[in-house]
Amino acid sequence: MGFLDSILGRSKPPQADLDVLFSVPQAVISLQTEGFTPTGVGSVCFRDMEGRADDQVMADAEKIISSSPGSTVTRSDDRFGFHWLTVTRGDADVSGLVTDLHAVNSSLADAGFGSALLCSTVVFSTPEGKPFGLVYLYKRGTFYPFAPDTGERRDNALELQVRGVVAQDVPVEPDLSKWLAIWGAPGLA
Repeated sequence: MGFLDSILGRSKPPQADLDVLFSVPQAVISLQTEGFTPTGVGSVCFRDMEGRADDQVMADAEKIISSSPGSTVTRSDDRFGFHWLTVTRGDADVSGLVTDLHAVNSSLADAGFGSALLCSTVVFSTPEGKPFGLVYLYKRGTFYPFAPDTGERRDNALELQVRGVVAQDVPVEPDLSKWLAIWGAPGLA
């Protein structure tokens, strides 16, 4: 960013710290003490980039993850036009899941698509079997919980409870207006 950019109020968005994903396994320990269970499902959400280059990067990432024992990968699009790459681990190993998600994110970022990354999710279930996600926002470098309820409502009490549980383990987004609803996210529908 140059001098003129700073005078005109333009700024570069901060680079995502992809390594912060490796703090999720510590949060899992805290969540498990409260009765929450990891499902073994996690996703990466990104915007489509011009051309077909991102398709090749995603195909390469899928090959890497599929070679990991116990991991399966699927692609999907949501109704808002965002792409999701979902990793499912049959053994529900969160460390392996986070490593797989990091590989996808790194592949996109290394290929120049870092600005297209929106979020990553790691899905959990409550003792009652309701799903919720721990969502990492790339542009903010923070996590927040997202707990869908029936219809397109949110379980705000559960989200605040989860925030309290993981606050010492991962950087939690302090601005609640940034806790975006990710309706239709894989594993959370």
